[in-house]
Amino acid sequence: MLAINNISKTFGSYRALDGVSLHVRRGSVFGLLGPNGAGKTTLIRIINHIIRPDGGTLLFDGHPMTDADVMQIGYLPEERGLYKKMCVGEQAIYLARLKGLDKATAEQRLRQWFDRLEITDWWNRRVEELSKGMQQKVQFVVTVLHNPQLLIFDEPFSGFDPVNADLLKREILRLKEQGATVIFSTHNMPSAEELCDDIALIDHAQVVLSGSLADIKASHPGQDLDRIFINTVIS
Repeated sequence: MLAINNISKTFGSYRALDGVSLHVRRGSVFGLLGPNGAGKTTLIRIINHIIRPDGGTLLFDGHPMTDADVMQIGYLPEERGLYKKMCVGEQAIYLARLKGLDKATAEQRLRQWFDRLEITDWWNRRVEELSKGMQQKVQFVVTVLHNPQLLIFDEPFSGFDPVNADLLKREILRLKEQGATVIFSTHNMPSAEELCDDIALIDHAQVVLSGSLADIKASHPGQDLDRIFINTVIS
């Protein structure tokens, strides 16, 4: 689905990515793991064409990635970006139309998702009235609404209580079952173990461990992902 080949990026004298290469399988959940500042968000922004790499290539579905391909991506950034003075429903329709949906289709799908996540009562409330977790639910819905081929979630569970975090995890797995490919960026190892088929650990701008989660755990018997993470970064 996505081939990341030898991607590098520097900001002045700071090297954010140093020859990163990864392959994301279609229909999988791919965990992009690493400590804060490792380069995960920089790589995600390059995939979304928010910033350009200094070197390397991206292949999307077998061809060099274009701006048109970005329309096939649903991206939930770590930094939330809702307009606080707008009503929730009005804003959700606006954001859905930016992804190519007409107003009627956007509202129909939004109503279905709002019912599913039990947030219909928020439709006419201003965003500033909602908690951080509530706002995040709304942004999650807008991210997936246009049925993108590739979903990218950057720390999607921050601000959620355990009940709503579990709800979101179930929805991510349901989207995978429906054919979506998911990149999931986090430093929360238990969540990665629950969701991911494949993982890559980035540290100091480089990939230091990658492969299927099952194979990696089999090669580190008796260790959970937290311990594998710590031992790999320390070594």
